[in-house]
Amino acid sequence: MRILLVDDHTVLRETLARALSWEPDIEIVGEAGDGKLAVAMTCELLPDIVLMDISMPVMNGFEATRLICAACPGVRVIGLSRYEQGEPADAMRAAGAVAYVDKNDALDVLLAAIRACNPGRRPPPPAA
Repeated sequence: MRILLVDDHTVLRETLARALSWEPDIEIVGEAGDGKLAVAMTCELLPDIVLMDISMPVMNGFEATRLICAACPGVRVIGLSRYEQGEPADAMRAAGAVAYVDKNDALDVLLAAIRACNPGRRPPPPAA
């Protein structure tokens, strides 16, 4: 599965990229530090999954998720934030995220959410 990591904390992104790269079925295709860049990179790279933080500069994860789901319906978004389940998780799902993982959860929880997405085949990109 091809994954785009989106979080404004560089150390967290880099650490998560390293940890996920050890998984044989996961390829990190890019990293973004804000929602606006995440939308642009998603439309360009068409990853299977976007791991999306909520609180970021320029554009937050809720708005970026809405835009990604509208522009790239074959891409799945998983919310990833320090906020526990509840209102933020519900808001991410309302924006189009297929799952939500708390940053305090174990890596196995995140891996299970990623693998549960089963992105399968994406539709071809829109004609230019």
